[in-house]
Amino acid sequence: MTDAPHAPRGSAGAVSGPPYGYVADKDALVKRMRRIEGQTRGIEKMITDDRYCIDILTQIAAVTTALDAVAVKILEDHVTHCVRHALSSGDDAVAAEKTNELLEAIHRFTRTR
Repeated sequence: MTDAPHAPRGSAGAVSGPPYGYVADKDALVKRMRRIEGQTRGIEKMITDDRYCIDILTQIAAVTTALDAVAVKILEDHVTHCVRHALSSGDDAVAAEKTNELLEAIHRFTRTR
């Protein structure tokens, strides 16, 4: 098994369990992303077809909300899987690394709001 970057590791360095928390929901997340992709293509068609600006903006808001929902789900899974695993590992360096990653991700996510 090849290690994925940033995969949670046990004290011996081996990956324990699925590498990321979202793996259990991967099929649903992929389905949601495909739906968002379709919505995005729909916006492109609306622009091509010279649709009313407010209608386009409404669809952009819907896509943004849908992407935010996916991001929040992945963030929740990261906290409940990757961060929790790092904190319970007993390795202070790993716990600090995952804590910093989490804080940076929150900053990136909220910076766009």
